[in-house]
Amino acid sequence: MPKSIRITNKLVRCFLAEFLGTFILLLVGIAGVAQVVLSEKADGDFFSINACWGMAVTLGVYASAEVSGAHLNPAVTVALAIFRKFSWNHVPVYFVAQYLASFAGAAVVYFVYKDGLDNFDGGIRQVTGQNASAGIFATYPKSFVSTGRCFADQIVGTGMLTLCIAAITDGKNMKPQKGLLPFSIGSIVFMIGVTFGFNCGYAINPARDLSPRLFTLMAGWGTEVFSFRDYNWFWVPIIGPHIGAILGILLYDVTVGLHWESSEPEIDHEAKNLKDGAFASMTLEKVAATTSSQRLMESNLTDTN
Repeated sequence: MPKSIRITNKLVRCFLAEFLGTFILLLVGIAGVAQVVLSEKADGDFFSINACWGMAVTLGVYASAEVSGAHLNPAVTVALAIFRKFSWNHVPVYFVAQYLASFAGAAVVYFVYKDGLDNFDGGIRQVTGQNASAGIFATYPKSFVSTGRCFADQIVGTGMLTLCIAAITDGKNMKPQKGLLPFSIGSIVFMIGVTFGFNCGYAINPARDLSPRLFTLMAGWGTEVFSFRDYNWFWVPIIGPHIGAILGILLYDVTVGLHWESSEPEIDHEAKNLKDGAFASMTLEKVAATTSSQRLMESNLTDTN
């Protein structure tokens, strides 16, 4: 690639990285749901959906973390601006990247699975009912779960997300090696899916839900994607995650993060592991050298005798 197209503006680079990471997240995650729904669970189940979302997060973080920090979620971005000194000037840029990427991810999945959708619902797009397919793209609650309960669900689920992320990225805590962080974050999302996915599909991300919902509005599902439950649903996966993300980091800081001894340095676990590895290597070399010397002495004594 010619160097002339290399972008040096940091904020533009962050925008592109955040777009790519979020695009991967939505593309893989929604495609996983589509495969299960359109095959009528012949090619997957709820467990495989959770695994897809976990892997989607892992891959999205791998793709963007070194450039943008891999927020991939407007609720995470706001929470980091409040508690982790992320620049408020960058928040709108991250929002645009996340919402656009989520829309693009939904559009690509629709294009790839268009024939499967037509076969599933006969070309008549439905939000509810036996052949409902809107839930492939955005989240909808179980019929017997109240909106208020779902709102609490989104607060708790997103709170768990940011609480756990705060824990594994705290340099003074048991922070994993940098290369393992994407797997750790992906496992958090998988954990939330298998524990809090029942009520309403664990959106835990406003962009993950609103942008695909807008896409379905434009792609044939109609206004019911917003008027569902008399317009008393679509706001839940938007507002709930923002509240939960803030409470999650706040809870971690109040219980753990604010109470480290001020003199305690951040633990560089990678350096520590390298140091421990080097020490172990040196120890093994010394043992080997000592053993060789002992064998040589024994051999000399045998020859002398």
